[in-house]
Amino acid sequence: MEVKIRRAESADAIAIKEIYECENAYTGTLQLPYPSLETWEKRVSNQPENIYHYVALLDGEIVGNIGFEVCKSPRRRHVGTFGMGVKDNIQGRGVGSQLLAAVVELSDKWLNLRRLEVEVYVDNERAINLYKKFGFQIEGESVDYAFRNGEYVNVYHMARLVKNV
Repeated sequence: MEVKIRRAESADAIAIKEIYECENAYTGTLQLPYPSLETWEKRVSNQPENIYHYVALLDGEIVGNIGFEVCKSPRRRHVGTFGMGVKDNIQGRGVGSQLLAAVVELSDKWLNLRRLEVEVYVDNERAINLYKKFGFQIEGESVDYAFRNGEYVNVYHMARLVKNV
């Protein structure tokens, strides 16, 4: 199994929409069920210069997506945030690791960012473990952060810091 990571293109909107139609993708993120193609076409084709969108391909099929944003605020330009999704039937096969590795490399080696941040539902153990594998630490918890499947859920705020050498 070879996962290929590349920059998302406008033509990828349908495949990215299919990722977020998967139950784990929309319940594990702030996405809503039944995403529209128009929404994903806009997100992928109108990229500001501080946003990076990557897809993961497995045997030529787009199976994962990560969106990465460098903060524009002058006092937080050293910070990046991201969100990601992987098709339900592909989870646990290293696709999320490959996507996150691409963002970490971009952050560390090309954008000179010091801090990466992510919010993750406290019950999303697979994602929490992935982020910890890349050096993220839990910095806090927000109670009733989001409404999901008829109830409020908490999130952890996780961050990865790059120390000056």
